[in-house]
Amino acid sequence: MFFELVTSMSRQQKSLVFAFVDALVIPAALLFAYVLTDPSAFGSANASQILPILICLIALGAAAEWRLGLPQTKLNAYEMRGIIRTVPLAIFLGVACFALGVVFSAPVPPAVCFIFSLLVLVFTATWRIVLRQITLEIYRRGSDRMRVLVYGAGQTGQQLVAALRQDNSINPVAFVDDNPTLQSSMIAGLRVIAPSHISELTKKKPIDRIVLAMPSLNQPALARIAQSLRHMGCEIHALPSFATLVGDSALKKSVTAVSIDDLLGRNQLENELPSVSEAYSNRRILVTGAGGSIGSELCRQLIACKPACVVLLDHSELALYNIDKEIRDLSSGFEVVPVLGSVQNAALLQDVLDDHKIEVVLHAAAYKHLPLVESNPIAGLTNNVLGTKTIADAAREAGVERFILVSSDKAVRPTNVMGASKRLAELVIQDLATRRSTTQFSMVRFGNVLGSSGSVIPLFEEQIARGGPVTLTDPAVTRYFMTISEAARLVLLAGSFARGGDVFVLDMGKPVPIRKLARQMIEAAGYSVRSPEFPNGDIEIAITGLRKGEKLHEELLISPDMLTTPHPKILRAQETHLSEFEIATALRELRNAIESRDEVAAREVIARWVERRLETDQVQDGSA
Repeated sequence: MFFELVTSMSRQQKSLVFAFVDALVIPAALLFAYVLTDPSAFGSANASQILPILICLIALGAAAEWRLGLPQTKLNAYEMRGIIRTVPLAIFLGVACFALGVVFSAPVPPAVCFIFSLLVLVFTATWRIVLRQITLEIYRRGSDRMRVLVYGAGQTGQQLVAALRQDNSINPVAFVDDNPTLQSSMIAGLRVIAPSHISELTKKKPIDRIVLAMPSLNQPALARIAQSLRHMGCEIHALPSFATLVGDSALKKSVTAVSIDDLLGRNQLENELPSVSEAYSNRRILVTGAGGSIGSELCRQLIACKPACVVLLDHSELALYNIDKEIRDLSSGFEVVPVLGSVQNAALLQDVLDDHKIEVVLHAAAYKHLPLVESNPIAGLTNNVLGTKTIADAAREAGVERFILVSSDKAVRPTNVMGASKRLAELVIQDLATRRSTTQFSMVRFGNVLGSSGSVIPLFEEQIARGGPVTLTDPAVTRYFMTISEAARLVLLAGSFARGGDVFVLDMGKPVPIRKLARQMIEAAGYSVRSPEFPNGDIEIAITGLRKGEKLHEELLISPDMLTTPHPKILRAQETHLSEFEIATALRELRNAIESRDEVAAREVIARWVERRLETDQVQDGSA
């Protein structure tokens, strides 16, 4: 009731109430001043003499208060600033009391005037502070406040609590500190507890958030503390020092990273790759897997080519929504069509190709995460092999001009299901390229793409942020790397260079040792590597062992024979392939294994046809 009344009043009404209460303070202060000095002096005779003095004091006090702006000062803003403004009011009224006593021939003892002045100061400040606390308590009880535990009772923690107390939606509960000398003491009105008592406190008082206010600790140490608190069931946040927020040290650290050239082991090629605008200008293009890492970058680069229409196909609703929204925001007037569906749906693909008169297909839809495909071979083979066959046949039937398959270096001499599925997909495209058709089929093969989902760079960044360890499958493992921009440009260029059945690769220099990459990323983040030689380092590089089907070194080429292209950094490989009869037999056997969900039979199919093809290639390479 009281809270509703206060909140419904206007600012002017509140100021008048404050002035009225301050006016009541003056007679109360004068009465107490007489009582404290000489109670017998405040008789009926003296009361009649003091009355006109009291009326004048109330009038003068009201004028002085208004001049000083006390009635207009909000309760929340009173505290120190308001008290400082109250001091001259109290002094003024004390002097006025003595002067009015002389004027009205009713001398007021100097002791009374002095005590009266002090009481005015005390009463004026006290009633405001008490009313402020009552109002805050009523407000807080009527709202759902976030309960915060501050880990670190140092200067930063105390500054944080002072700031949080200005927000009525947050309730600082206690401090936590590792320093035994601070534990069980009171700091800034809050008790300091030991870390071992956090669990007990959270049972008594539900905690919504724990804030780590220890900016002097390095990131790995903070990450380890945060990890130890995860089981509490509340959010964990880390707070930098306020000096750091306005300084440049945090900014420097935040932009410190390994250079892209260091990650690639070579110079970037985006500026060296030619433009492809003419090849896709005013064309109608279908991008499968449009919501993925490569597919979405293809869509972004197609914007500059000004196509007539881009159809975005993806089986993930969220991924399709995100890329559709982004391309529509960035597009310059061309048609954007989102299609939610799978490359395994032949009827859907045929309708899309016919209805939108597609001229170019960029096929980037594939399951590419090696451990997941290894654990789910039926799903991987169905999508990567049969899905590629379905979309390629539909493109050939619809008379599409160009079809470009996005492949992987793991398709070269594969040791896992994912790599074998990509190699079979390549064999499907190579087979179709040999048949009489208006469609030119080609493939692009490249290594690991920096920043793509599931790549090693985001994984290392996440592990470093947690304080380590950074996991490495083997100390000797190496990989080829390229940027997403390079990968997308290579796919687009392949379409313009294609003659039919080509396998395009980018000259990516030497492969990068992953151990070196892990060390570079740790040191670039400002930490040191912990090892037996340096036991006091921040983050350890842990060796976990090669995963099933993983290779130490990836390759880009099956055959060493290379052909040139119009660009010196892009190479063309003319590789042997299965005959039409062989590919039909392989696909029939694979379909039978998939339909019966026989993983053993499916693995036997890819082993038979992919390994047979590799053995043939090796024999031919040796005879050459």
